[in-house]
This record gives sequence, C-alpha cells and structure tokens, in this order.
Amino acid sequence: MPETDLTWLTLLALLPAAFAAGLLVFPTRWPEAMRWWALFGSAGTLSVSLCVVVGYYQKLEGHLDKSGYPRYAEETRLDHRSERDASDAAQPIPRDRRPDDWVARRPWVERFGIQYALGVDGISLPLIVLTALITFLAVAASWKVDRSVRGYLALLLLLETGVIGAFLALDFFLFYVFYELMLLPMFVLIGLWGGGRRRYAALKFVLYTLLGSVGLLVAMIGLYTVDVRDFVDPAEVRTRAEAAARAEHGDRAIAEHVAAAAARVEVHTFDFVTLSKAGRAVMLVLSGREDRLAARLPAPPVGVPAAPDPEPDKVRLFAPGVDAAAAVARLKAQPVCTPGFQYLFFALLFVGFAVKVPIVPFHSWLPDAHVEAPTAVSMVLAGVLLKLGGYGLIRVAFPVCPWAAAELAWWVGLIGVVGIVYGALVAMGQTDFKRLLAYSSVSHMGFVVLGLAAWGSGASSQYWQWGVDGAIFQMFSHGVTAAALFFVVGVVYDRAHHRDVNRLGGLKEPMPVYAGFAAVLFFASVGLPGLCGFVGEFMVLLAAWNFSPALAVPAVLSVILTAAYLLWTWQRVYLGTNPATAGFPDLSAREAAVLLPFAVLAVALGVFPQAILLSWVDPSVTGWVANLAVLK
Repeated sequence: MPETDLTWLTLLALLPAAFAAGLLVFPTRWPEAMRWWALFGSAGTLSVSLCVVVGYYQKLEGHLDKSGYPRYAEETRLDHRSERDASDAAQPIPRDRRPDDWVARRPWVERFGIQYALGVDGISLPLIVLTALITFLAVAASWKVDRSVRGYLALLLLLETGVIGAFLALDFFLFYVFYELMLLPMFVLIGLWGGGRRRYAALKFVLYTLLGSVGLLVAMIGLYTVDVRDFVDPAEVRTRAEAAARAEHGDRAIAEHVAAAAARVEVHTFDFVTLSKAGRAVMLVLSGREDRLAARLPAPPVGVPAAPDPEPDKVRLFAPGVDAAAAVARLKAQPVCTPGFQYLFFALLFVGFAVKVPIVPFHSWLPDAHVEAPTAVSMVLAGVLLKLGGYGLIRVAFPVCPWAAAELAWWVGLIGVVGIVYGALVAMGQTDFKRLLAYSSVSHMGFVVLGLAAWGSGASSQYWQWGVDGAIFQMFSHGVTAAALFFVVGVVYDRAHHRDVNRLGGLKEPMPVYAGFAAVLFFASVGLPGLCGFVGEFMVLLAAWNFSPALAVPAVLSVILTAAYLLWTWQRVYLGTNPATAGFPDLSAREAAVLLPFAVLAVALGVFPQAILLSWVDPSVTGWVANLAVLK
C-alpha cells in the first residue's frame, strides 16, 4: 500500500520551493504573472496543510483511549507513532508502512544514521497551518513590490519551505537544514528590500541567528555521540552486529562472532524521539530513581488490544527485551549521564532557540529587523519565525534534556517574566509604530516561555498541561494578531510615509473600515476576553500561579501595562482630528481582503478556542506532559 502520508508531508514541505523554482521561467516583463503564480503556490500550500489537518483529525477520532474517548489514545501520540515506524523500518525485511499514521521516514545519509523523517502532531500542525496562512496573506500584501519581483517572491516562498520543513522534521540534522534554510532568504529580504538602515538590520539579524545556530550545531553534534542502543529496536542492533561480524570474519561469521560484535555495537542517532527517551532515562538516573526504568512490553499482534501493564509504576523507555540493569549501567558510563553535560546542553539548546523567540537579552535584533523590513516580511517575521523558537523549546530542549529543564524551571520562568515586563515597559516608550509592535512581541512571547517553565508532576501536572496548551495557543494567537498589526502599520505607512504615532492621529474619520479592523486586532492583542489574545495568556497565568506565585504576580500585573501602551497607541493613532491625515483613502479591496481573515480568526479563536484549536492540540500536549511529569 502506498505511503500516502509521505507524499502529503513532502508536498507540504517542498511545494513552496517548487513554485519558487517555477518563477525562473517567467520573463522579467511579466511581474503581474509572477505575483499570481506565487499567490497560487502559497494558496496550494495552505490547501495541502488543511488537507493534512483533516487527515490528522480523522486519525485522532479513529482511536479510542482506555476510557472510550476519542483523540487521547496512545496511537495518536507522535512518540508512539514515530517509534513504531522506526521499528518497522529496522526489521531485516521492513514491514509495510502505514499510509495514515502521519509519520514517514526514509534513509538519507545512512553512514551517519541521518534520515528524511517527517511527522505531525497537535503541537506542530497548528504552526504549519499558521505559516501557510500568513505566507499566503503576505504574498497578497506584497502586490505593490515592483523591484526585482521574481527574487522577492522566490525568497518568500523559500522561506516558507524552510519554516514548514523545520516544523515537520523529526530528525535533528534535517531540522537543522531547514532551520538554516530560513536564514538566507530573510537576510536578503531585509537587506535588499528594507528601509534606510536595511543592511545594518540584516547583518544584526544574521549575526544573532548564527549565534543561536552555533549553539544548536554544537548541541546536535554532542547529542549524536550518545550511545542509544538500548532505546532502539533490537533488530537494528542485530543488523549492525551482523554487518560488523561479516566485516571482521567475512562470510565465515557465525553466531558467536555476531554475539561478540553485538556487545560492542553502538548506535548513534539524530532522531528526536530516541534522544528524548535517552534524556528521560538520564533524568531518572540523576534523580536516584533508576529502579523505575524498564523495557517496553512487546507490541501485541495487529487487532489485539494491549494487555494491562503488570507494573504500572515502571517507566518503560528501553527497547523490548533489553536487560534494564545492563542498560542502566551502560547509560551511567556515558558523559550524557552527568549533571554537567545536562546543564551545558540544555543551555546550548535554550540559547539557540531563545534567539528566535526572542528572549531578553537576545532580543535586540528584532526591533531593528522589523523597522527596516518590508511590510510582508515583518508579517512573516512576527507571525511565523518567532514561533520556531518556542517550538524548538517544546520539541527539542525540554524533552532531550528534561533533568536540566526541571532543575532550572524556575529560572526559565523568571526569564519569561522579565521578557513580559521588559517588553511592555519599553513598548510604552516607543513612538515608531513598528518598533512599538516589535517590543510588544517580546512581551507576548514571554508568556510562551513562562507556560513551558511551569513544571508540575502528580496532581500539579494538570496545571502544567494548561501552561503548555496556553503557550501553544499564545503562539498561534500572537501569530494572527502580530502579523495583522504589522500589516495595519504598512497600510498607513503607504499613505503617510512615516510611522510616528504622534503624527498619525484622527485616522478613524477618513478610514472607518481600516479603524474597525484595527480595533478588533488591537483589543485582541490587549487580551480582551472573547478575543484570541485572552485564552493563551489566561491558561499560562493559571499554570504560573500554581507553579510559583512570585512569577505569576508580575506577569498578571504586566497585563495592565499591555493594555496601557496599546490603548494609548490606539488613542494617538485613531482618535481626534488631524488635517494631515484627513485625505487618506480607506482600505482598498486587496487590503481589506488581507485583514479580513485575521479579524475573523481573532474573534473565532476567542469565542471557540476548544473547537478550533485546543481539541486537536490538547491530545498531543497531554502525551508530552505525561512523558515528562512522571519523571519528577
């Protein structure tokens, strides 16, 4: 049976790049055709992402958990699906691939165990849809770009491929390739199509991003040195042992030679799920609870329900058939099983992704990049690229180094709170509309870090689950409001040719439709109940209060600061009368078409958060929290 999910996921990742390549065949004198081609390509990517959502939701609904409820069965968890897919591929005669498990892998660089591994769950899929939607609207917002149209649109589509590929990747090396693919298009888009200080802003962006990338590269190489033989399917160890025995003894290799080779086999991987299992085992060892580690139970035959676990208190991370005592001894003999290694590599991963969030003090590139970037590029930067930092913390940093993440959770939460308060205070003092929104993004993304840091176990794990749900919801809702507000700035800049909020007053009179859209988006960013900004922040604050009231109180008070600077900005820009803006035309049909989806989403997400987003996010978050909360 064809592996249709491989086709869908590959199409989702590479379709924008294919349309970017297609721009090369257009004559230079056809800029309008290029715009429509890019718009059609981004619309196609959005359509594919929605098809994947439908398929994934059917997967959730098709499996019942032990209580008989849909969406929360083990079958729907990414780690379970990826582990099973890797086991199928490791067999001497590979089993048939499942066409609808939304995980796919193929060997890429077999010498180093690098795989073309893609997959989706409720954590990555909302951000993929957000990326496709914002890119589609950003292409529509770029209609007035008339210089080097081909290059501009091709870079925008390549940027989309890099972001979506990073959200899909289950292999660290593949993730890093897509992650770095975003760097060049964004650098060029700011450096060539930006404002007066575009070269400075582009250089600052690339230097900060490279700083984070170096940290990720070092962490990736260091994690590859970990021997994960006890966490992968025994068939893979046996295959490597047979290959080593044949290399040493030729075709005369016998069982004794294979057994001796098996004792020496080491398995190194870039697979996120396998590295996460090793990280969780290390946490139990360093916490003095290695007695809870055990091998996984063999999978039951197809169609036969799994038997109850005879030892439910065990944490089953080792592969079936592995001797837990011997596996623990091998793990303890490695540098990964030391506090120093865990602290160092968590710091490398955290800083690497903190640059993208961005977290104070790694944030100073963001205001300059936003101020100089074209409107559509600012939309993508605020709505999409910042989310890669939060996603990396969820997918990589916390699961791979959970011991250090748990030990440093309060300090990570403090960093989030500092970003929330600092961003709001600095935003209040800005007069440049774009710079104000850039610091607002720093403040809003601080809630993502705080929600992830609100670590809880036992009865408190429910609060942590709310925090992680809230962090993902906050990333999605901030992507909607931030991208829309940067387009709001671009609309008025096209008319006024400046962004000074003190000189823009009175826009409500000549531009009532524009002011109406802006009001919805401003109040959504404020966090008004009934709009999208409220849901994520409320869930994060609930989790933070249970985790540490000392962190929750300043975060709650910052909501007042956020309301103050955004409402004050609204008053200065839209109310009153101003002869300088009295003749401005209202929104064109194209501009209204760009803002309408954002406004609809801002309202719909605030009124129906469960139906639209949380119903398919929460099952994945439940599994993510369950994997980590049981360790502490």
